[in-house]
Amino acid sequence: MEMSDRRMEANKELSISQVAKYTGLSPHALRFYEREGLLLSAQVMRGDRGHRRYSQSDVEWLDICIKLRASGMPLAQIKRFAELVRRGQGNEQQRLEILREHQRRVVAQMDQLKDCLDLINWKVGVYEEHLKQGTAQHLWTGSDSDDAPSDA
Repeated sequence: MEMSDRRMEANKELSISQVAKYTGLSPHALRFYEREGLLLSAQVMRGDRGHRRYSQSDVEWLDICIKLRASGMPLAQIKRFAELVRRGQGNEQQRLEILREHQRRVVAQMDQLKDCLDLINWKVGVYEEHLKQGTAQHLWTGSDSDDAPSDA
């Protein structure tokens, strides 16, 4: 669900199943995030019957956590970042350092992936050309033969 759809319910408390639907995380993963201290509140709110109730800010924070995790940030760093945010003002420089370190890692990963994509694009071109020319049977087959083309 889009963020704008979630904002319509900004003042409404959400159930774990609603948050799971919005974030794409399973209820099990949401409970895990809570146990690991990855959420901004020390404890998730509870309804009259003891069921978890999430606020709009909880969902927005989870969106951040999901993106950080998807980009490869270790859970320990997300937890450290969340701890610093929970503490409030005065540690912004530490938070920035965590984000900058992760930013450097992501940029390095993107550079590496760009190199991989360049190779893949080249190989696709080689195969397309050989198939077009009817010479695909001469592409490398994994044998140690001396006649294996270097562009396979």
